[in-house]
Amino acid sequence: MVKSVSVAAFFLLLALFVVGCSPNNTDSLQRHTADATAAAKRDAGAIARGVAEGLTRKGPLNINDASAAQLQTLPGVTPELAGKIVEHRPYASTRDLVRRRILSSAEFDRVKAQIIVK
Repeated sequence: MVKSVSVAAFFLLLALFVVGCSPNNTDSLQRHTADATAAAKRDAGAIARGVAEGLTRKGPLNINDASAAQLQTLPGVTPELAGKIVEHRPYASTRDLVRRRILSSAEFDRVKAQIIVK
C-alpha cells in the first residue's frame, strides 16, 4: 500500500514535469494535482483501514472453539459459512476446511493466515 502512495507521488511529479508551470497551463496543472491528490487520499484511507484492522486482531482464531460470530470476522466468511465451520468440528488441521468442502481453495487462501487448529 505504501507502494501505491509512492506511485501516486510519482505521477504527481510526472504531471508537474509534463504540464510545466507556465501561466497558460495553470488550469491543467491544478486538475492534474487534484487527481493525484485524490488518488493519494484513497490509498492513504486504505492504508489506515488496514492498520486499524491489524491492530484490532488478537491473533489467529482457533476454528475448533471460535464462535460463529468470531468466525464471521474473517474475510469472506458469511453467517452461513460460519455455521458450517462450527457444524463440522472438530478439525485436525486448517486444511480440513478445504478437504471437507466447507471452503473453496480461494476462500481458504483468504483466511489461512488468520486461523489455527488446537
